[in-house]
Amino acid sequence: MPTQKNISITGAAGSLDGVIHLPDTAPLAVAVMTHPLPIMGGTMDNKVVTTLAKTFVELGYATLRFNFRGVGQSAGSYDEGNGETLDAIAAANFMRGEFPGLPLLLAGFSFGAYVQARAAAELQPQQLVLIAPAVGRFAMPVVPAGTLIVHGDLDEVVELHEVLQWARPQQLAVTVLAGAGHFFHGRLTQLKQIVQRHFGKQP
Repeated sequence: MPTQKNISITGAAGSLDGVIHLPDTAPLAVAVMTHPLPIMGGTMDNKVVTTLAKTFVELGYATLRFNFRGVGQSAGSYDEGNGETLDAIAAANFMRGEFPGLPLLLAGFSFGAYVQARAAAELQPQQLVLIAPAVGRFAMPVVPAGTLIVHGDLDEVVELHEVLQWARPQQLAVTVLAGAGHFFHGRLTQLKQIVQRHFGKQP
């Protein structure tokens, strides 16, 4: 059975609390998840984040989800994405230290997707996964060509057309889940299947 353990990471604003999920075999890669906007109640226990964590563990990855500064037991306070990007970099570097030599995957949901897109410029992950990225609310950077982007066409927080406008000049593929809202209520199983298929575990 996969196992999980609570951990503390040293971040720029103090300690960050997180949970590592380990597969029942030697991990093939490392995955780091980030959560939605802290000032709107986003935490590492968000259902999309925990669904992603379970998905990556089933794929055989050592997976970390953690709370940004000022959330839960994590020290510090909300910093509009700047400090949170430092948090994401610290979390990824922690996992690289724990599992040296393994490929790094970054995944984020909403505000967390914006943060991971920024962190990716420094971390150079093998793969980036952005779920309902907060385009239009934050200045989303350019991302690598192979980035997996999933968005619901009924997203009530970030409109699909904004995501497509951002993706178009980059010639990015966007996987659209018809009938899904921002939080993928009732559609988490499909979201999991999309991610698994992307990584070659689903027909």
